[in-house]
Amino acid sequence: MADETQQTEQMPDFVIVTGMSGAGRTEAMHVFEDLGYFCVDNLPSSLLGELVRVNEKTDAEGGRRRLAVVCDSRNGDFFGDLEAELAAMAEAGISYKTLFLDAADDKLIARYKSSRRRHPLCTDGTTIWQGIQRERHLLMGLRDRADFVIDTTDMLPQKLRTTIRGLFSTGSERKGLAVTVYSFGFKHGAPFDADLVMDVRFLPNPYYDPELRPLTGLDAPVRDFVRMREETIEFEQKWHDLLDVVMPGYVAEGKQQLAIGVGCTGGQHRSVALAEATGDYLKSKGYRVSVAHRDLRLAERGHDVRRESDNVLDARANAGKDA
Repeated sequence: MADETQQTEQMPDFVIVTGMSGAGRTEAMHVFEDLGYFCVDNLPSSLLGELVRVNEKTDAEGGRRRLAVVCDSRNGDFFGDLEAELAAMAEAGISYKTLFLDAADDKLIARYKSSRRRHPLCTDGTTIWQGIQRERHLLMGLRDRADFVIDTTDMLPQKLRTTIRGLFSTGSERKGLAVTVYSFGFKHGAPFDADLVMDVRFLPNPYYDPELRPLTGLDAPVRDFVRMREETIEFEQKWHDLLDVVMPGYVAEGKQQLAIGVGCTGGQHRSVALAEATGDYLKSKGYRVSVAHRDLRLAERGHDVRRESDNVLDARANAGKDA
């Protein structure tokens, strides 16, 4: 936990994203959102200092956020003040990083033609190429002074996401993937939101042991019954081997959320114990994991209903004897 906190503290508090229109600024903002930044798109440069001051005031109240702001040529006349505003912020001791996104002219033209959107500097009947040249001239100084320049000419969105995370997130890439492992019972319905589903109904069921039936996979007797068996030990070895293959692939693809469902019949015994074990294994590998049990409350409620029903039957039987 200390290492994770230290890594988070090393991330810059204020990032200004600029660059050529069509070079990937929108995708960049999605990455910063995933990294926990508060993102503002198309902010007039004259408001940068005010945004920082508001954030610092919020910090005094315990709610400061890391900021990522897009300032670009869509701001028109406001954009020309950006360099002066950045210089004023530096002089005032405000720390920030600038990210400049660029791409070759032919790639930018192709992207605009594909999206059928108008270039922001093509307002007077000029061509896309002419608009791009205007923008390059306007951004020349910003590109030269940028802390980071990324050329997205030959980049797929996945590569751009990975590159930005590598520059601005000093922590483990695995921490960027939020993993939820949850147990469920097939009799309550198959999961519809899981990326991976593991059916463990092939394992011996503690439900048929009268002493274990009222317990859950969170209880040691059930956990031992499930996990200490030879077939379960072999299964967990193979299951971990599978996770070791697919999890790095999800990270490399830039996936931000992953749901793993572990299912048994009722969602009370086997799936609960093995969902907990799966969560522990992934945590040991450096992933950010939460564990939940979708149908455990339903299973427990089912036992309560059965106990209430048994009590009613016993009461009726006793009443009959008294009569």
